[in-house]
Parts: sequence; C-alpha cells; structure tokens
Amino acid sequence: MAQGTGSINSDYKDWEWSDDAGERARLLQSPSVETVPKSAESQGNGLGATSALGAVFIVVNAALGAGLLNFPAAFSMAGGVAAGVTLQMCMLIFIIGGLVILAYCSQASNERTYQEVVWAVCGKVPGVLCEVAIVVYTFGTCIAFLIIIGDQEDKIIAALVKEPEEAGSSCWYTDRKFTISITAFLLILPLSIPKEIGFQKYASSLSVIGTWYVTAVIIIKYIWPDKELVPVEIPTSPSTWTAVFNAMPTICFGFQCHMSSVPVFNSMKQPEVKTWGAVVTVAMVIALFVYTGTGVCGFLTFGAGVDQDVLMSYPSNDIPVALARAFIILCVLTSYPILHFCGRAVLEGLWLRYTGVTVEEDVVRERRRRLLQTISWFLLTLLLALFIPDIGKVISVIGGLAACFIFVFPGLCLIQAKLSEIQETRAISWWAQVSYGVFMVTLGAFIFGQTTANAIFLDLTA
Repeated sequence: MAQGTGSINSDYKDWEWSDDAGERARLLQSPSVETVPKSAESQGNGLGATSALGAVFIVVNAALGAGLLNFPAAFSMAGGVAAGVTLQMCMLIFIIGGLVILAYCSQASNERTYQEVVWAVCGKVPGVLCEVAIVVYTFGTCIAFLIIIGDQEDKIIAALVKEPEEAGSSCWYTDRKFTISITAFLLILPLSIPKEIGFQKYASSLSVIGTWYVTAVIIIKYIWPDKELVPVEIPTSPSTWTAVFNAMPTICFGFQCHMSSVPVFNSMKQPEVKTWGAVVTVAMVIALFVYTGTGVCGFLTFGAGVDQDVLMSYPSNDIPVALARAFIILCVLTSYPILHFCGRAVLEGLWLRYTGVTVEEDVVRERRRRLLQTISWFLLTLLLALFIPDIGKVISVIGGLAACFIFVFPGLCLIQAKLSEIQETRAISWWAQVSYGVFMVTLGAFIFGQTTANAIFLDLTA
C-alpha cells in the first residue's frame, strides 16, 4: 500500500479502477506508515522515517480500537476486576515478546510485512496459513464493525425519536437492519472502492481522540454515576476456574497490533530491536491503562449485567455517551475500509500465486476481480452482521485468531530463526529462546482451541 507524500484520493482519478493494478501479493501494512524502498528501509534513513515517539503513537493507534467496548463484559466473564487485570498483565508479557520477535525476524529476513516475514522464515505452509488467517480475521472484524454501528445507531435513534428503552423499532426507517444497511451502502461501500486508502492518515487522529473520549466518559460515569443508576451485583471471583479464559478472546482482539507492527518497525529512523523493545513496551503500557480503565470502570458501573457493548448499557438520552457513540461510529466507518483493503490484498496475492499470473500480466481481469471481491466481501459481512446479535459472538471467534497472530506465528518464527543458525555448540541462551518460542506456540494454540471450542459450544447450546 505504497503512499506518496501528497494528498491521497483528492483527485477523481483516484476513484477509478487502477491502471497498474495497484495491489501486490502479500500486501498488508499499517496505512499510517509511509512506504520507502526496501534498500532505504534497511538503512533506516528513508524519507518520512518515523521517530521512536512517532512509532509509539502508531502502535498505540493500531492497538486501540472498538474492541475496548467489550472489555467490561470480558471482566465480568473472567469473574471480576482481580481476575481480569491479572490475566491482562500475564498476557501482556508475551504480547510484547511477540512484537519484539517479529522485529528480530524482520531484520534477519529483510522483509517488511507480517506475512512476508512468516513466508521467509517459516516457509510455504505456515505462510499460506498466515494469509488465510489474515483474510478470516479481517473479514470477522468487518462484521464486528457493522454490528457496532448498529448498536450505536439503535441508541442514537431511540434518543432522537424519544422511544422508551424497552420499545422496539416501531417504524421501518428506525429498524436496526435498515439503519445498518443504509449506512453501509451510502458510506462504507464508497470508501471501500478506491485503489488506495491514504485517507486513513487523516482519520487516525480522529480514531485516537474517539477512543480516549470513550474511555474518559466511562471512567467519569463510574466516579460520578447518574442518580437513576441502581446498585448492581459485582462478581468478585470467577464462577469456575475455566471462566477466566473467557476473557482471553477480548484481550487478544484488543491488543492485536502485530500485523501492522512489522512495517512500523521498518519505518523507524533507527530500526533496532532494542529500541523497538522500548517502543512497544511504552505503547502496550499505554494501551493497558486505556483498556483497564474502560474494563474496570465499565464493569464496576454495571456489574454482571453489563452488555457485550458497554455503551449499550447507558441510557439513550445521555448526551456525553451519545457523543461517544458518534465517535465510535466515525472510527468504525474509517476502519472498515482499511481492514477490507488488507483482506482483499491478501486474497489477491493468494489468487495470483495459485494461478501463477503476475499482476502486470492480468491488469484488465484484475479490475473486474477487485470489483467482485469488494462487492462480495461487503455483502457477506453485511448479511452476517444483520443476523448476529452482538459483538461478543464475533470477538469470541476472531479473538482466537488474534492469538495466532500474537503467539503462534511469532513463536514459529523464533523457533525457525534459531534453528537456522549455524552453531557448533548450542548456548544456554539459544535453548532458552527456542523453549520460549515453543511456549509461545503452545500458549497461542491453547487460546485458539479453547476460545473457538467455547464459542461453538455456546452457539450450539444457545
């Protein structure tokens, strides 16, 4: 997703089908990062190189998102504040470790996107599995985004038409399915069609502001609760020891910024693993405070009765919360096209590799294929979002996939990187790093298996 330094999509030609096909195989990187030639990146002095402070901001921006709305419910499922915070702290160590491993393997392989690193270090089979996982993950996240839009619009419309909280939509134009559909067709689909997504650079600041505002509102509403808020039951311990694991998908979904971390690392002025370790540590601590503040205060405000989307627990006529809902809608409207673009680009790469045709050889068909991919992706995500009741069911599935990006693939990369080293004797540090990689893979596989099996079980017994 190469971006120039000028304004993107400011000219009408940017909305036409690409003359040069525009997208390349295995193309997934942070839209916030300016792309420079690989040779320049290796020197760390390319135009638009990112400072350490700038890298912190980008990583925080990549980590924070609409997933924070599910954190209070995750704390409730985990069995309270102590269990939720402890689980977050334990997982954060390995989340940071995964980010450092990816930077190390990126430097060793001289690759600059997540899946390129997996391909180069681990080989074809893990590389293809990684790309398929990226497609499924981005597809599921797009569904969650549409559900979030519907949640927020339900409350905003209820406030505007002054419907009672318990009342359903009495008119066709206030029906949830209609409002999601009209928003998607009028706003999301046009934003998903352009060949570039440079507009994200302007939307990223808005997303950060919106996220912080939502967190601030939830914390303030806990400190100074509304008078009509009735006391609620606050669980202090998990119902069973396995209940703690129910919070894992939300935590993984919230802290998953690993796919965009590789291009961020390569965009730095000094792309060194040691510096990167400090960058991601600071960024993850900031994200931890935001998620913990939202999770703890939202959970303590509503207790076991908190909704999967915490903003749904507040009354419709609460003005500060209504503004938070508007911020979330704007954030999601700009995030959907980005996730769709990433998934579409990986699909394109898989197709070209399967057929053995280069992008340059198939320009005309690429235009049609891209239109078909965009329309199909959009309609499928919209259809599923209309019939899935809440974001919790989606996050329970894609949260397990997020664990693969955080733990499994970085762990595999570390193992393969160390095994490829030619050494006459294996030092203790070598064995320690290989063991750490094995543990990462095991942990990620456990989280993926447990959360996926639990999600299927809950759906079957619902």
